[in-house]
Amino acid sequence: MCCLSMFLVGLDTTIVNVGLPAIGRGLGVGTRSLEWTVDAYTFVLASLLISSGALADRFGRRRVFQCGLLVFGAASLACAAAPSVGALIAARAVQGIGASMLSPVALAIVVNAMPDPKQRAQAIGIWASVFGLSMAAGPVAGGALIDGFGWRSVFWINAPVIVAALVLSGLFVPESRAPQARRLDLPGQALLAVVIGGSVGVLIEGPRIGWTSLAALAAYGVVAAATAGFVRVELRRDEPLVDPRLFRRPLFSGAVLGAVAVFVALNTTLLLTTLYLQHTRQWTPLAAGVAALPMALGATVCAPWSGRLVGRTGPRLPLVLAGGFIAAGGLCLVGLDRHTPVPLLLLAYLLIGTGVGFANAPITNTAVSGLPPARAGVAGAITSTARQFGAALGIAVAGGLVADAGPARLAQASRPGWVLVAACGMFLLAVARAARPEGAQTAVGAWLPWRRSRSEGRT
Repeated sequence: MCCLSMFLVGLDTTIVNVGLPAIGRGLGVGTRSLEWTVDAYTFVLASLLISSGALADRFGRRRVFQCGLLVFGAASLACAAAPSVGALIAARAVQGIGASMLSPVALAIVVNAMPDPKQRAQAIGIWASVFGLSMAAGPVAGGALIDGFGWRSVFWINAPVIVAALVLSGLFVPESRAPQARRLDLPGQALLAVVIGGSVGVLIEGPRIGWTSLAALAAYGVVAAATAGFVRVELRRDEPLVDPRLFRRPLFSGAVLGAVAVFVALNTTLLLTTLYLQHTRQWTPLAAGVAALPMALGATVCAPWSGRLVGRTGPRLPLVLAGGFIAAGGLCLVGLDRHTPVPLLLLAYLLIGTGVGFANAPITNTAVSGLPPARAGVAGAITSTARQFGAALGIAVAGGLVADAGPARLAQASRPGWVLVAACGMFLLAVARAARPEGAQTAVGAWLPWRRSRSEGRT
């Protein structure tokens, strides 16, 4: 059940990406509006992940999970029936609210429902690998649906999945709550949403309004003031949404920035690939979706392999592999033009997908290892938020590069985006250098806190 929810959240990102050109033609809008249809979802999701987890701990995980399914399903129907791009963007934002109640809550349900540590570890590994499967299914399923039934079908398809998830969760998912639930941090939540939304909004609208215009300068001021206010508010709270003091630890800060970098690279790749293949190469949505399969294959195969490597050797080697593969994939396409050979495209997508697959386990491990064991849950929540923030930034930056470029110029305009992808890979190599080289003891302690607590008890 929890894997189904993770699949749904991941699928809705990739399936919408491949449908962007068709959505643009159907609603008569350009690339900038298309960016908002993706980022309205990701920035709301990034803003609410931590608070949704706190709500589930307080009011019941199954209840919040089912509420998230209902919100996600209703918003999907609103997306499918949207008469204008404004209505679509608003419905996508509501989808983000529902999605924020699914991913972190589903993981908490898995942990609570499986007290046996061995089963729990296996279940978490399977749960995490489902994102790779959604990457594989999304582009192909989206392309087939759009070719056969139009772009609205990519939202209609959520309805039967939601109905099945609601029925099965009522039958099989046990209710659970945290023994001591955290209090909600409403001021911190509001300020975090302003910081994330303002940053993404400036990047999307900057090329249109001008980077030095009065509106842009005002936006910079709002984001800076919200950031300062967020830090001040969080430092004064007993139970902050995000404790700024955690970022004093270089290992933790590097892991969080690494999570942002990975998802900047992934979402830059997804958007530029979709627009390039369908606009410049004139491929059908289905063909463009099939072309993304090497990326999904690399992510799906290498994610569990990366987890095993972390368990045996620690996070450094998987991070080196992640950074090297992502950088190599980006460098393959820095000279992209409309006649770039298809084998080179597929190789680049495979390399980037492989790097993304290697990245997630060591980044989470590094973040958790950089804090005391009691803060492991906080570290996981912050890195999840960082991933979604990176996704929103990647879409905003990539869209800004090609927003005003026609099909003939799109490949050339996208070249800085591929340089950015390569730079994200290089940054991961720097994170790898700072990561602890310890082997299985550190890694297993980070992924399985129960073993750490037992060993501490014996000591």
